Amino acid sequence: MATIKAGNISKGSYILFKGTPHLVTKTEFVSPGKGSAFVRTKLKNIITMNTIEFTFKSPEPIEDVDVQSREMQFLYQDGEEVVFMDPRTYEQLAVPMSLVEDKVGYLTPELACYVLIYQDKPIGVRVPKNVKLKVTVAEDATAGNRVNAPKKPVTLETGISIQAPLFVKPGDMLSIDTETGQYVSRVN
Repeated sequence: MATIKAGNISKGSYILFKGTPHLVTKTEFVSPGKGSAFVRTKLKNIITMNTIEFTFKSPEPIEDVDVQSREMQFLYQDGEEVVFMDPRTYEQLAVPMSLVEDKVGYLTPELACYVLIYQDKPIGVRVPKNVKLKVTVAEDATAGNRVNAPKKPVTLETGISIQAPLFVKPGDMLSIDTETGQYVSRVN
């Protein structure tokens, strides 16, 4: 395992903390006027899924965890698991729903995602930054309601609801930002 300085850890990286791999979900670099710099972090234990906050001194050595990233296609959701397939070997991998969390509403069949693997076990899933989803339900816009770029709720093919511009109608394909869950654009 490689070591890195605490000042170099970033959101989305995996580190070994107290002998257990953790996902760094938030970092804040602080350089006070007096004393040495430090990094405030929020860490998610990838085994227990518990989140803790911890402050590292900036020059402190941290063990970087070797996490493999495999491109796989989403196949289907089966109860408390989400099933992915390696498009080259056709090997299927069941990932616990807790690792997909709030991203499950963006998964459509054959969507290419990256499954993160540590010691032969899945520990996370990275979905694309933007996904294309079809609108299934969209109410008609109210005439005259055009001030300040108003939005209306629409339901997408996976069942999630988002706020979209008034011109969006059922059957439209929309590009959705998977980080924020917000409308990006209409897609042809």
